[in-house]
Amino acid sequence: MSRIGTRIASVLGGFALAVALAPAGQAQAVHVEPAGQSAPYVDITMPEPSLAEIARETGHKTFTLAFALGDHSGCNPSWGGTIPLDDERILNDIRELRAMGGEVIVATGGAVGPYLEHTCRSADALTAAYRTILDTVGTNHLDVDVEAAIPHDMVNTALAGLQAERGTSVSYTLRVQGDDYGLDPYSVSVLRSAATHGVDVLVNPMTMEFGTSRSNWGDAVIAAAESVLGQMRGIWPDRADAELKRGLGVTPMIGRNFNGKIFRQADANKLVDWARANQIGLLAFWSVGRDNGSCPGGGVSPTCSSIAQSEYEFTNIFSRFPARSSY
Repeated sequence: MSRIGTRIASVLGGFALAVALAPAGQAQAVHVEPAGQSAPYVDITMPEPSLAEIARETGHKTFTLAFALGDHSGCNPSWGGTIPLDDERILNDIRELRAMGGEVIVATGGAVGPYLEHTCRSADALTAAYRTILDTVGTNHLDVDVEAAIPHDMVNTALAGLQAERGTSVSYTLRVQGDDYGLDPYSVSVLRSAATHGVDVLVNPMTMEFGTSRSNWGDAVIAAAESVLGQMRGIWPDRADAELKRGLGVTPMIGRNFNGKIFRQADANKLVDWARANQIGLLAFWSVGRDNGSCPGGGVSPTCSSIAQSEYEFTNIFSRFPARSSY
């Protein structure tokens, strides 16, 4: 997510993020109804914080796990490209979260790679890799984080097949070019391909590291989200505004960004209020592992926000954005 992965360590109609979780090894082939949800990203390749620990400390129980990538052998999903998908530490953490009533979404792609979307050479191979992820983790929601060019027609063929087979909820996490511009042109082409292939997708702009003339970064994040909503109207012109909003997510990077901007607690509260008022489908942020104030005033870090804050303060703020239905 953003440039953390490239600079530091292994890093990040509408659909619900209230996914039906089966025991690991089985994915529920159930399509869920639209519902707003907060699902911050967790770099699951890092040993801490654990999902269960975060849930115990905050009460927040929905997370997006980053990232499932191809390993050295190619089209074989693994965590961060190096940790086996069935790693017991990770699966036990997911099971413990699930026992607490929790939910997980699995993200592919990100800032580093190798992308499964590159190493899997056909739609059938990619669909099989996606199945392996969902069945091993026990979820039916997939987030495809696109920070490099992908063979998007092949990917959307695979996603359409996956949805037809098991009703998988799909989100695309995409780059923002500017607050008054919205997504970059390539990201728009990915969504147009999704629409052509009949993929129902939640559009999740990465509202981080983009250009703005606004002095307030929280205002810039919201303006970027509104610009993306305008682009969605052009891609799906027959959809009602409320439906488009349910298909929109927003994912800022908390604390200090690489472009020098800082997403502060006041910005988070403003964004949550906007999301609630507009009844969008998703709020997330990069990342819970950074949601602490252990390095105020420092540079951008994968393990702290680089601003003064209490532990898990942003997680607690984003928890004010509730699901509108249960699963």
